[in-house]
Amino acid sequence: MATVREATYDLLRALGLTTVFGNPGSTEEPFLQGFPADFHYVHALQEASAVAMADGYAQATGRPAHVNLHTAPGTGNGMGNLVTAWHNRTPLIVSAGQQTREMLLIEPRLASPRAVELVQPYVKWAHEPTRAQDIPAAFMRAYAMAVQPPAGPVYLSLPMDDWDRPAGAPPPVRTVATRVAPDPDRLRGFATALAAARAPALVLGAAVDRSDAWPAAVALAERLAAPVWAAPAPERAVFPERHPQFRGVLPYAIGPLSAALRGHDVVLVVGAPVFRYYPYVPGDYLPGDARLLHVTDDPDEAARAPVGESLLGDAGLTMSALVDLLPPTDRPAPPPREHPAPPEPSDPPGADGLFAALAAAWPVDGVLVQESPSNLAALRRRLPIDRPRSYVTMASGGLGFGLPAAVGIALAERDTGRGRPVVAVVGDGSFHYSVQALWTAARLRLPLAVVIPVNQQYAILKAFAELEHTPGVPALDLPGLDVTAVARGYGCAAEVVTSLERFGPALAAALAGDRPTVLPVPISTEVPKIL
Repeated sequence: MATVREATYDLLRALGLTTVFGNPGSTEEPFLQGFPADFHYVHALQEASAVAMADGYAQATGRPAHVNLHTAPGTGNGMGNLVTAWHNRTPLIVSAGQQTREMLLIEPRLASPRAVELVQPYVKWAHEPTRAQDIPAAFMRAYAMAVQPPAGPVYLSLPMDDWDRPAGAPPPVRTVATRVAPDPDRLRGFATALAAARAPALVLGAAVDRSDAWPAAVALAERLAAPVWAAPAPERAVFPERHPQFRGVLPYAIGPLSAALRGHDVVLVVGAPVFRYYPYVPGDYLPGDARLLHVTDDPDEAARAPVGESLLGDAGLTMSALVDLLPPTDRPAPPPREHPAPPEPSDPPGADGLFAALAAAWPVDGVLVQESPSNLAALRRRLPIDRPRSYVTMASGGLGFGLPAAVGIALAERDTGRGRPVVAVVGDGSFHYSVQALWTAARLRLPLAVVIPVNQQYAILKAFAELEHTPGVPALDLPGLDVTAVARGYGCAAEVVTSLERFGPALAAALAGDRPTVLPVPISTEVPKIL
């Protein structure tokens, strides 16, 4: 009879979960012993990096990923990026070691006494099997829970003495639906409201990209002749940003967002929360008598929206159905927005200058992973994204995701055979949250380019301090950090780029290399406005 370990690996193999991210601990070694030759263990040096690598890998492959953590302390290490995975709607199966069953009553060292509660509320399901032989079936349920909409992480706490016990009958491998079609009657009501609108607006969120629905979004926007915004603080690009109807990203505060939508009588929001606000700037949620229609596959998201009428459904299926229901309009297309003037040259360059140079050197099929909060507006202003699945950041607002997520995405590009170039833009403050991810990238010899805008400060916090009228906050400067030495210490190539004329060749060389390359670029210390 097969052991629990053998039955679990057979199930993981059948589900295509043969890549495991983690940093091994003593409570995981009974699961990892005799690690199968057809599996790949991606070794992170810290659990936060392991979770974010798995997140990036899952987003890039479009399939769930498995990350293995070390009981309560390892789960704690990974918790920040587990929060991000929850907000990213990433299907992750998180397994964690647990102490031996025979000792759990006395709570020995490395026991997790309330393991299922530890990860709440940032998982869809958390479970510690009552019997050892339930572990394979628990993995099957975890998989089904993770992929069903809204997708997200799940968590299994697994006692270390269970793996060598008899498994019993293997669980059947099942498939589950991953898309939800909208209610036809309510859909027709939405179509009627949009057809009668004087000046409709379309606001799109990350679910559009997750459901591969860019063509449907373009078709709907053109059928409506409506301007298109990305919802506030989007974790994915949602629409071709050089399209003449694209207006940019909405501000993420109540009053300014309402002002941006002034003049529109019907606002259709697809695949985004209503809305992701921060900081608090009071005002009306919507301008005047505007009506908001909300399409989401998440009942909780629909319930907590402060305004609007909701329709549960997959973003792509719903938009395609709306295109079929809407009559052609004689409304003229909105005029294209003005493009920003070229950045003013300066020494050192401003963020706009750096990202204009990045745009000029951008690879045709590149994937951008972003975690430079203070420079985000300049980056989105200067580097339009025109291809699906080409922009990734954290939905949670927590730092430490970008660098390891880029490693996971670069690995996925290799494993899938697509080979798209991956560029991470990570602030010099964010860089140090999960810097150990560089070691994994170097060990895997991934041609990842990591661009570091160096301003030696937490500029985003200085901007918040100005907005919040909180002068004198300590620890907002970051002197004495040698990014190049750190990168080389982890096995990466590194080059400080002091001239923007040198930036394009340096980026091209990094993407053609056989290991990750870190490119620190000193920029102006000017602090941008939050809004």
